[in-house]
Amino acid sequence: MTFTHTQSAHCESGALSTLLSAYGYPISEPMIFGLTSSLSFAFLPIVKVNGLPLVAYRSLPKTIIKRTQNALHVKMQKHHYTSPVQADAHLRKLLEEGKIVGLQTGVYYLPYFPKEMRFHFNAHNLVVYGVEGDEYLISDPVFEKPVRCKKEDLMRARFAKGAFAPKGFLYYPQTQTKEPNLPLTLQHALRQNAKTMLTPFPYAGVKGMQKLAQKITALRHEPNPRHIKNFLTHIIRMQEEIGTGGGGFRFMYAAFLQEAKAYGLNGDMLDEAQQCLIHSGNTLRRFALACAQASKEPRLLSSLDPSALLQEAAAHEKRGFSLLRKIH
Repeated sequence: MTFTHTQSAHCESGALSTLLSAYGYPISEPMIFGLTSSLSFAFLPIVKVNGLPLVAYRSLPKTIIKRTQNALHVKMQKHHYTSPVQADAHLRKLLEEGKIVGLQTGVYYLPYFPKEMRFHFNAHNLVVYGVEGDEYLISDPVFEKPVRCKKEDLMRARFAKGAFAPKGFLYYPQTQTKEPNLPLTLQHALRQNAKTMLTPFPYAGVKGMQKLAQKITALRHEPNPRHIKNFLTHIIRMQEEIGTGGGGFRFMYAAFLQEAKAYGLNGDMLDEAQQCLIHSGNTLRRFALACAQASKEPRLLSSLDPSALLQEAAAHEKRGFSLLRKIH
């Protein structure tokens, strides 16, 4: 089986694009991301990450894998394990059979990551394409070139504890049960993502972005500068360090809209929505920069006003997804 390493924007969509291409189902990362309606936003104060509210810019981990099966009619073989030894033995057996597999891992325990990039995030996807002695050959979507990881380290990463614990999760494509009707699948995916982003639930989609903006505005009355710093740096970490970042996801979705034009959908509507997503991505990058500056100097929070930038990004996305909701 031919294998080519590809550096990607995001780990789950990137790993799937690499895997599917290796198994004879070539598909771009933006197309996987868009077909699975994976762009989202959530601000959930009741769900804590390191003691602070969850802020998410994409669908939950494993959602892309699950939805790819339905969108492309590709049957995925998936395994969880109770024992690291059992998981490692099965991985080695599959590799010896010539298979290439995807794994879910904890970033903190992958030693090939620079020390400053290691943190407790357990939904990092990578591809294993070979084994030499006690080292696995890994195509990690984050890195420019393939890397190696010792057996003991990979076992530990596969069984990291905490939120989104991987439990040794391993997956790879098997057979395509039927040819997908891509124009119809694309219409459904676009409308579904519009429904997600335009939901009336106040802590998700466009309304979730607006709710977080209100929370940031309220920080102006917070007497503890340390809390302001922690909250703003937490937002930056959730946006820019976990996966491809809030802005990056918007750019990837815009690339998907560009590809979708080839399937006979309303090109003018896709063009306009694409520009809305590009504007949102650029605005979210400015938002992250304003948060970083305000975290260093909390007294500048009012003048930097990152909340206004987040409201601006929300307005772009509301416009873009209002168009996609009517796509045909």
